Formats: sequence, structure tokens, C-alpha cells
Amino acid sequence: MYACCIYAVCMPAAPSTVKPSDETVTKATAKAVVKRPPAAERVYTHIKEAVLDRRYEGGTLLTEGDLAEAVGVSRTPVREALLRLEVEGLIKLYPKKGALVLAVSAQEIADVVETRLLVEEFAARKAVPASPRLIARLEELLEEQRLLAEAGDLAEVSVKDRCFHAEIVRNAGNEILSRLYDQLRDRQLRMGVAVMEAHPGRIAANITEHGELLEAIRAGDAEGAAQVVRRHVSRVKVLVRGEDR
Repeated sequence: MYACCIYAVCMPAAPSTVKPSDETVTKATAKAVVKRPPAAERVYTHIKEAVLDRRYEGGTLLTEGDLAEAVGVSRTPVREALLRLEVEGLIKLYPKKGALVLAVSAQEIADVVETRLLVEEFAARKAVPASPRLIARLEELLEEQRLLAEAGDLAEVSVKDRCFHAEIVRNAGNEILSRLYDQLRDRQLRMGVAVMEAHPGRIAANITEHGELLEAIRAGDAEGAAQVVRRHVSRVKVLVRGEDR
């Protein structure tokens, strides 16, 4: 994959001697215009991304006015976005004051880790024997995580970390478990960034443990893969406790 991206040579197109018609130019211009998402959706995306990558940390008080100015919208779509985020458990609304970004609690950490262990140990065992497609995809995700770690992009490292595990879960072939695991996505990403910021050395350790999990799956060692998952995921509970407020 990377060889294609890195070494492919993009040759400039030969100059055209045919002048495009006005109609052609108009159609091309129309296609180039990208429709902007609704205002409430833009506000929702802005806040959620900032909360997940911890630009808005737990305990931060957000005001409608500041958010409206940051995104360039009126206060009405801001209110709509905040209500949606409160339902998702990322913020707490306080009338006439604003919205408080909720910190990761000890109970949330325990709940997420417990659910991940139940789902991921089962999925790791089901991954054996692994298909060539699964092995290739895990190798690709592991390499992407290494490259992002070298670039220092913690948010994207966390995304790839989560994708690595999610790929194994999807491979288990249980749609109900896959949907349950997907519901943990935001919480996992937020915790992942928190751990990497507080424990920079954990980034390399995560990559090493992902490599061990991949090798166990590749070797057809179902029990060994489950044991790697248990060690790997259980450490999250200990490391994130420093974020408890």
C-alpha cells in the first residue's frame, strides 16, 4: 500500500488544445461547489472533536456565545448541538451558565474496560484461524499506527489503536457484538488520548502489544491471543485513573 503511495509518479497531463465550452465550465464549477453541513452539525462536530482529542478537557465550561463565535453560527444551532452531546454523555448543560465538559470518571473507566474484555477476548479467540485478509489489514493498521506515532499525532494514533481492535471484533462475525463495541468508540478514543498524554511511553508499548497480538493470531494461538488482549486492555484501567476527578 505505502509503496504505491510513495513511489507512484504523477505525470502532468498534456496541455489540451480544445477550449471547453461555457456549458462545460458551468457544470464543472457546479460540481466543485461542496454543500456545507447544517450549522448544528458543524457545531456538534467542532465540540465533539475538541472533547475527544482533549482540546476541551474535562471540567471546561463552554458558553453558547463562545461556541457560536468559534464556528461562525448563531446560538440556535449551538443549543441543538449541545443537547445532542449531553445525550451522548460528553457534557452537562447548566441553564444560563453553559455546558460543562464531563471528565472521565472511575466508573466509566471500569465499565469500558470490563465491556472491552468481554467482547475482545471472545473476538480474539474467534479470529483463529485467521484469514489472509484479516492478517493483511492488521499489518496495515499496525504500520499506520507506527507512522502516526513517529509524527506525534496522538489523536490519530488513538483512532488507529481503536481500529486495530475493532477489526478483530468485526472478524468475529457477531453483528450484535460489533454494534455493542461501536458504541464504545467515543469513550475509547477519549481515554486513549488521555493515556498517551499522561504516559508518553505507553504509545510504544501499545504498538508492541499490538504486534504480539497479531503474531498470536497469525500463529493460530487462540488462547495466547486472548491472554495478550487481557494484559493489554487491563492496563487501561490503571493508567487512566490519573484522569479521575
